[in-house]
Amino acid sequence: MKDPKGGNWWLDYGPGITLGYWPSSLFTNLKDNADKIEFGGEIVNKKSTGSHTSTQMGSGHYAEEGFGKASYVADMQVLDSDSNVMVSPNLKYFATSPNCYSIHEENDQDGKYLYYGGPGRNEKCS
Repeated sequence: MKDPKGGNWWLDYGPGITLGYWPSSLFTNLKDNADKIEFGGEIVNKKSTGSHTSTQMGSGHYAEEGFGKASYVADMQVLDSDSNVMVSPNLKYFATSPNCYSIHEENDQDGKYLYYGGPGRNEKCS
């Protein structure tokens, strides 16, 4: 959330839990607004052993395994230009190595969930 007084950007995790902030001085090109938000996860894979790394992402379960197994982000929200909180619309997502890691969106009465994860090297991921 952008602080309307100081212009700093705050990252909140649920009501009343602030994880940190980024000073407005870091965002000189975004001083007044932004037209997109990007976030993601990354596994560094140099294939130094000739195959994909065995490093897991998230819980190590594929996104399609869903709640209770896969890692997820829920209720992602953004502020519009009038500082109104809204659910993130029109999410676009992808996995560069879907046999190693995956991502999947679900919507239900409780909100929007973006599941992600994977085991890394496995029989489908070389």
